[in-house]
Amino acid sequence: MKKDTLKFLEQLAANNSKEWMDTNRNWYLEVKEGFLGTVREILTELSKEDPRFAILKPKECIFRQNRDIRFSANKNPYKNNMGAYFSPGGKKSPMPGYYLHVQPGECFLGGGIWMPASDVLKKIRQEIDYSGAELKEIIEEKSFKDTFGEIRGEKLKTSPRDYPSDHPFIDFLRMKSFVVSKPLTDKEALSDDLVNVCCDNYKKMKGFNEFLSRAVDDADGGEGIL
Repeated sequence: MKKDTLKFLEQLAANNSKEWMDTNRNWYLEVKEGFLGTVREILTELSKEDPRFAILKPKECIFRQNRDIRFSANKNPYKNNMGAYFSPGGKKSPMPGYYLHVQPGECFLGGGIWMPASDVLKKIRQEIDYSGAELKEIIEEKSFKDTFGEIRGEKLKTSPRDYPSDHPFIDFLRMKSFVVSKPLTDKEALSDDLVNVCCDNYKKMKGFNEFLSRAVDDADGGEGIL
């Protein structure tokens, strides 16, 4: 990661326009190349435990800087952050995976699955119905809980169809996303140790992602993550 990555993103947030980006195109390309380098290193580390990461290219994991403004009241053309999603199949994969978010004052790493398609969500709920005690044990394990706290994600206001409101794992069943995260300081994000910090914490998510993978495998016909 380039040491001026956060400075670039800070300036982009203050001058979010095509004109500014055109003027600072070389700066952007330098920062982007640095981010790609970090993503490449993370893929290398992840591939040591799951060879499917070895075939992914960094550009298949990072999100575009351009925003889709077609249906948004916010017409700023660019994101004020850089993000990458590590999952077999890349950033568009329906599989659970790992995430890195770089933004001044709002850096974090995370994992899980965000807003899965309805058929995948149905399978995850079935897995929770069958094995909710296992998920509860995973997220209440001390290292996991101390690092990530609770599962985050939008929830239904009522119980989902086919599940009673007094189901022992109704709080899990009401969820529409299943993600965990850990904040990073700006200093951590720019440090030479960022890759190790990310991968050490991704390993702590292994059981969580494996649980989600069982359901997604059944829905998608793929293989589990890590």
